Amino acid sequence: MIKQILILAYFFSPTFGFSSLNSDAIMCVWLTEMRDVKIEIYHKSDQYFGRVVWLEQPNDDAGIPLVDEKNPNPVLKDGPIFDMDILLGFVYDNDGEWDGKIYDPKVGKTYVCKLRISGLKLKVRGYMGWLFDTKTWTKV
Repeated sequence: MIKQILILAYFFSPTFGFSSLNSDAIMCVWLTEMRDVKIEIYHKSDQYFGRVVWLEQPNDDAGIPLVDEKNPNPVLKDGPIFDMDILLGFVYDNDGEWDGKIYDPKVGKTYVCKLRISGLKLKVRGYMGWLFDTKTWTKV
């Protein structure tokens, strides 16, 4: 009986499962599934953000740095993709997920997003209404 209680205590202790995640566990550099962008996740004002810190192809065909030309805000259309925040306002919800928004500069749209760590991988799930797509990023 004591052995069973100890086993249960182990599995429900803070050192096992999602409860072992610290909200800052997400903070590092991640390589996207396409392996063409690295995103650094950082903490600011009780929220987490992710900025572009590396691009496989940072320039267009003319050698000019890529800009956010699809952004619906005309003021931001000339902003560089490099160092841009694409993960916005994420908050850890204590169940192993961070909730926030993700901006896709390829189409100029922002989506509701959930992040979840799985080993050395980050599951990035973007939602458009009830439709969703999940990408897997790798810890660098």
